[in-house]
Amino acid sequence: MSTLLEILSPSFLLRDAVIASVLVGLVCPLVGVYFVLRRMIFFGVALPQVSAAGIAFSFWLYRMLVGPHQHGEAPEQALAMVGSFGFTLLALLLLVGLERTGREMIEARIGTTYAIAAATTILILARDPHGEAQMVNLLKGEILAANETSLHLMFYVLCPVVVLLFAFRKQLLLVSFDRDMATVLGMRVTLWDALLYLTIGATIAIGVMTAGPLVTFGFLVIPPITARLVTRRMLTFSIAASLIGGATAFAGFYCAYRFDLPLGPAEVALASAVLMVVAVGNVMRVGARRRRAT
Repeated sequence: MSTLLEILSPSFLLRDAVIASVLVGLVCPLVGVYFVLRRMIFFGVALPQVSAAGIAFSFWLYRMLVGPHQHGEAPEQALAMVGSFGFTLLALLLLVGLERTGREMIEARIGTTYAIAAATTILILARDPHGEAQMVNLLKGEILAANETSLHLMFYVLCPVVVLLFAFRKQLLLVSFDRDMATVLGMRVTLWDALLYLTIGATIAIGVMTAGPLVTFGFLVIPPITARLVTRRMLTFSIAASLIGGATAFAGFYCAYRFDLPLGPAEVALASAVLMVVAVGNVMRVGARRRRAT
């Protein structure tokens, strides 16, 4: 109990890290809902790694054209955001375009994208001698290093994302569920797709910068799948996914701090444990209904 009170205290030393963790946990599942609806879950594996490659590339390009970058400063955060968002959006559009051609298996495209992005990240880091350790920490997503600057950037990026997702929820859902019906109703399907991809790109970019590829992927996928098992309506699906993500992010931070565990893996492991418990409970409930019916 004392540990919980310490974390909730306004003077807690890692207060910024707590807020950053909860923000990632709340917002990533809202985007992940559309990954589930559009059956794009495997995209969540490749895109965070692509985002990391974008961060490494932007730093390398800046060093080549301008000079060594300043670690921990606001310009560095903006630079990382531009590279991360640009690479993520480009890869997302490319993967979606290739998916609609239907010429190769989706698993092959995503696996190739992940391998290329991972190799590119390592090679670029090897060519940047200025502050490689700091860059590696940023790419891993050191949530504990979150500061006031990174929190401001998160609010500026994630608040518009949340507003757009809820303000245009009906349009995005219709385009995701039934593109043909949306076209018949006169909706500009391409425009709504572009809006959704922009929110996905921005969320993944800021998530990777703050929490790293592993945590970003975990919260993009696991809370929405958990919420899907216990909800029937779309609004409750989104809200439940976000609340599950935020709660497991905070509880994961508590466990990591209390038991001296790595923060990111602790949060993902806890979210996975919740998914397993809900899945087992769901199976048991269905089995009980069948037994009563017979």
